[in-house]
Amino acid sequence: MAPKKFTNPFHGVVDMITEMNRVSDAMATVETGQAGHRERGYADAWSPPTDILARGEDLVIRCEVAGVFEEDVSVSLSHGVLTIHGERRRDEEGTVVYYSSERFMGTFRREIALPDGVSEKDIEASYGEGLLEVVVRGAANAAAPRAISVRRRKRG
Repeated sequence: MAPKKFTNPFHGVVDMITEMNRVSDAMATVETGQAGHRERGYADAWSPPTDILARGEDLVIRCEVAGVFEEDVSVSLSHGVLTIHGERRRDEEGTVVYYSSERFMGTFRREIALPDGVSEKDIEASYGEGLLEVVVRGAANAAAPRAISVRRRKRG
């Protein structure tokens, strides 16, 4: 029996527009030396690196949000979509002169579709050392892709 092929149920979770903006900002950094210097909205917000993994029966989502205060991060669930929202602020605004600024500032938003049947009571979030971890209890197996049989259509 051939080994079971692993398929990623979250393939495509990275928003292509966000990724293109990240690359564009990186290019602007090379040209101007000023990264993340403009105001951003949800359409072009910076996007924290995020891992989605299965740990036993649980689905685990980890967002790297170093420099974001705990009170500036929120996690919500609506219509099966987990939203992680927050803001990285400059705490010395107006009191210092930056010679180089490479960390993105401003708001961010990540939206991740969860398997059907997940409710708020299944979700726990914790934050420490710049890492937000969201655990969705029992959702790892529900996130696995399900095969759909295709039958031959009758002509006529």
